[in-house]
Amino acid sequence: MKKTIALLLALSMIFALCACGGNTAPAATEAPAATEAPAATEAPAATEAPAATEAPAAVEEPAAESVPDAASLVSPAFVDPLKGWSKYDELIAQIKAETDFAKRTELMHQAEDILMATNCVIPIYYYNDDYMQKDYVDGVYANLFGFKYFMFAKLGNNTKTLRINLASEPDFLDPALNSSVDGACLAVNSFSGLYSYNDEGHTVPACATGYTVSDDGLTYTVKLRDGLKWSDGSDLTAKDFEYSWKRAAADSTAADYAYMLNGFEGYPNDLAVKAVDDTTLEFTLVAPCAYMEDLMAFPAFYPVKQEAVEAYKDWQTSPGGWCQEAGFVSNGAYVCTGWNHDTSMTYEKNPYWYDADKVTVEKLEFMLSADDTAIYAAYNAGNVDFIDTVPNDEIGKLLADKNPEFHIIDNLGTYYVAFNAKSKIFEGKTPEQAACMREAFTILIDRDYIVENNAQCGQVIANSFIPLGMADGNGGVFKANAEDGYFDAMAIVNDPDGTITKAVELLKAAGYKFDEDGKLSAENPIQIEYLTNTNTSHIAIAESIQQDLAAVGIELTIQQQDWNVFLQERKQGNFDFAREGWLADFNDPINMLEMWTTESGNNDCQFGR
Repeated sequence: MKKTIALLLALSMIFALCACGGNTAPAATEAPAATEAPAATEAPAATEAPAATEAPAAVEEPAAESVPDAASLVSPAFVDPLKGWSKYDELIAQIKAETDFAKRTELMHQAEDILMATNCVIPIYYYNDDYMQKDYVDGVYANLFGFKYFMFAKLGNNTKTLRINLASEPDFLDPALNSSVDGACLAVNSFSGLYSYNDEGHTVPACATGYTVSDDGLTYTVKLRDGLKWSDGSDLTAKDFEYSWKRAAADSTAADYAYMLNGFEGYPNDLAVKAVDDTTLEFTLVAPCAYMEDLMAFPAFYPVKQEAVEAYKDWQTSPGGWCQEAGFVSNGAYVCTGWNHDTSMTYEKNPYWYDADKVTVEKLEFMLSADDTAIYAAYNAGNVDFIDTVPNDEIGKLLADKNPEFHIIDNLGTYYVAFNAKSKIFEGKTPEQAACMREAFTILIDRDYIVENNAQCGQVIANSFIPLGMADGNGGVFKANAEDGYFDAMAIVNDPDGTITKAVELLKAAGYKFDEDGKLSAENPIQIEYLTNTNTSHIAIAESIQQDLAAVGIELTIQQQDWNVFLQERKQGNFDFAREGWLADFNDPINMLEMWTTESGNNDCQFGR
């Protein structure tokens, strides 16, 4: 018996030595180790061995492998926002050409589905507008699109000068090149288009007296007022509108809003617009347009004087250079007569404006500043009469006191934040992984807190890019209910744990690992810069987002820039994540959809590029 046992032990040692000297993986060599000990055969040895087979870590790795594939988490409407964006461009072109307005509305919903599926555009709330105006000022009005009209103001303080702050140094004053709201406000008070808006927000004739449309809805014939003049006293004719519209559309001008003329035949460089005579303008579209009067009232369609534009020495390479100093020719209620850059601007009544006899305010003085604390102090000191911004920490008191000089009015637009689809932060990610990553950001943001504590003026939290209440172009409303949208904007409030869990799952699908505390692992941090212009409200919102994202370990740093620098950095794609906002230019969803086409000058997300 002893010999038998000895023999067995010898054989066991031989087998063990063979196993150790083999080329098998370490895991395979360690499992037989359970049979090396004789005790294994004496004590329920065979049952101890399974313990060794269970050791392969319950193969905890399958749990990691059970993370869903990012492609299974994106919307069915998702397309690659860089290499697949031609689908979106083609859909917008189809919408612009569609003559069945019900079908057109359906296609616009499809376009918003594609846009929102990228998760590059993250809506925060639907805009309204707050401003302060002295009680002796009357007659100033605004439309839903943020344009403020000062030319019919009345002053009860025995002066003829209205002192205003809208923003800091404007980026462009050329109406074809401007793309900011403050620039548009300057444009509507110093230039006049064929149409304008009255104090009820309706389009009304301005330089035009009316128009006719062909039976097919494609050819417009517009009659201009007799005796129109430029601010230098020279005649303004239909030929000036022909030049200006062709210039705005032309590739060489590189206007951000050039795409607004892509519904014209011959766009971009052979636009079908012509002056039939001095007071008759004719143009032809590729499809009927339900909002043509709004376009004729929009600054990009305002006239500029060819001789003035081309008198600037570098006009071909710097098309807006002609009006970057005071004294430029315009055709509106006021003309710019003084400009101390970054400090102030002065506009004086234009005696040649067609409605000059209704203008009683002789002068507009603009304080150029984005420092809302300084602006508010100037207002309280009586140095300005109208301000378009209020410090974030003053709003609560103004509301509580029911200050009659503090006004909140409706706007049609969306405050949002946006990703640059080309940001290096998405390097190494599939398009679907990048979309999952951005969706995690989307659902982590507490919009209710932002509206209640930062914005503070009764804004409605947003879950779509097209704003609540916008017309659908077919006699209805595109989005009638605040609850209808692309995600539950209140989930982070009503179910914070579940929402954070979902965000973690999305980030895991994007390839990120997490520590046991639910925060991103140090081996794969997310560190991202948020770009914003200097303003207390925007900074407060940025800080709220920063705190929200920290719930899963995302590190957000905030970069502030001056207004005009900020605009250019976004436009050129020099950002990862940025504050954005869009007030509609007219009441139709196409305005907020066509801005995202590849070649649009307002495509800050860099889609298709």
